[in-house]
Amino acid sequence: MSTSTDILSALSNPDVNMVGVYGQSGIGKVLELAGNAARDNKKNRIVPRHIQLAVRNNEELSKLLGSVMIANGGVLPNIHQTLLPKKVGKGKGDIGSASQEF
Repeated sequence: MSTSTDILSALSNPDVNMVGVYGQSGIGKVLELAGNAARDNKKNRIVPRHIQLAVRNNEELSKLLGSVMIANGGVLPNIHQTLLPKKVGKGKGDIGSASQEF
């Protein structure tokens, strides 16, 4: 069995409430991505929010830790496409936006 299969089976076991990820491929990857998230937010320390951003924005880690809740991690910013304002295309003859036409 692979390590990821072992971790996924442990996470699906209701008797297991904590699973550690170790080794260069585990902690190293999470710390590297969390450090990048901290740097992107102009912070010097990695906090749970940075770990959450690192894990959820990485496809492999998100799949591996999909059912894991990170305390004080928050949620990923996401605005549904239908809630965003519609863009009005401008052609050569258009002056201003469609809402300002008479």
